Amino acid sequence: MRDFFRLVFSLWLAYVITVGGSAVQGQSREEKVRNDKLHFEKSGLWYYNDLERGFATARQTQQPVLVVLRCLPCEECVKLDEELLEANPRFQQLLKSFVRVRIVGTNGLDLSLFQFDTDQSFAVFVFNPDRTLYCRFGTRSDRTAWEGDVSVDGLIHALEESLKIHQAYPGNRAELIGKQPRPTPFAAPEKIPSLTDRFTNRLDYEGNVVKSCIHCHMIGDAMREYYRTKTGTLPDEWTFPYPHPKILGLILDPDQGATIREITSGSPAAAAGLHPGDRIVSLEQQRLLSIADIQWVLHQVPNSGGRLSATIQRDDSTMQLAMELPAGWRTNDDIAWRASSWGLRRMGLGGMFLKPATSEERRELGLTEDQMALVVQHVGAFAPHDRAKKAGMLKGDIILEYDGRDDLVRETDVLVYAINRVPPGRSVPLRFRRGQQVLDATIATAP
Repeated sequence: MRDFFRLVFSLWLAYVITVGGSAVQGQSREEKVRNDKLHFEKSGLWYYNDLERGFATARQTQQPVLVVLRCLPCEECVKLDEELLEANPRFQQLLKSFVRVRIVGTNGLDLSLFQFDTDQSFAVFVFNPDRTLYCRFGTRSDRTAWEGDVSVDGLIHALEESLKIHQAYPGNRAELIGKQPRPTPFAAPEKIPSLTDRFTNRLDYEGNVVKSCIHCHMIGDAMREYYRTKTGTLPDEWTFPYPHPKILGLILDPDQGATIREITSGSPAAAAGLHPGDRIVSLEQQRLLSIADIQWVLHQVPNSGGRLSATIQRDDSTMQLAMELPAGWRTNDDIAWRASSWGLRRMGLGGMFLKPATSEERRELGLTEDQMALVVQHVGAFAPHDRAKKAGMLKGDIILEYDGRDDLVRETDVLVYAINRVPPGRSVPLRFRRGQQVLDATIATAP
């Protein structure tokens, strides 16, 4: 049965599939967005882009509010649709316990309420009618690496645990304090400076609805541009947002939220004494229902490091452990998979996309594993991503030095150095290999 659910979820995530079970490959994005609205409004199961109505109903019924945030125009990424609901009766039955709200764009989204990794285009939130947050669900939207992080069973587990929290509320209010959103400089996405003149607080169903949509990743892009313009650097939480637990050595079971499947040798998790099979009941006194809940905790920990308190269920025993995060721990995360990395590439790499050289390429170049060798996979052709092209860079070039540094081994390392150590507009020297030649170029960084 689990294999069947995984197959359904795989199809659900990997393809542009259905609206109400019918094939829509021949439809434009505009048609898909409009048909999605018609379908879900007709079904009567969801409040469509109407959060306030959802909360009003929840106050009457005293049910928790289930909000699915799904940036619908991002059709390559995951989505919640009727095929999933029909294929999984357990999930379908669960929905009856919630007031359900479907949000398909972030225009007008209350950023004091919805705080999540904006490189996702699918996220689930569960609230009390008084807007106290119970749970976040959803993690990276990299189409090549989602299977180890999310599953249908994992979503069901998170919703079932949310119902238990709801039944115990408000007696458990204290353990929910850490889960609540933090103060934010902007009330809604369209209030962020670079989005203000381009978007309004609602989707334009009277005009071009797709072009009117503020995608999830646009929030992150706009916030990074805001901080870069304001301070010349980026805060750690916007450079390495929502760190993945695996950088601490935690490989989690996607079906069980916060149950450990593997521990990486030599990691902070191993040093803390965590074992495969352990269930992390709480982290920093926050009850955990999903990997997204763990990422929320990690998102609050500064890059300078710190100690995380954890309550662990091991077999029939409950124990307290502490995990030490060393200084610079966040930089172990890889941000190259993120959609937002394209904005960082514009800022620091002139629009180039880089991949590490293979071991064979390194041997041919006479380089060790700790020396820079990044192969240019793509060079942007159009402004504002064309600075590298104008500097003469070509696909296949191997960058050996950036600003005199040859120890920036990952593309992530280059991006972080560029946005935090190089002032916007300063020209950066590059040394690179093209065939048998070692050449030099200069690229100006951008705001």
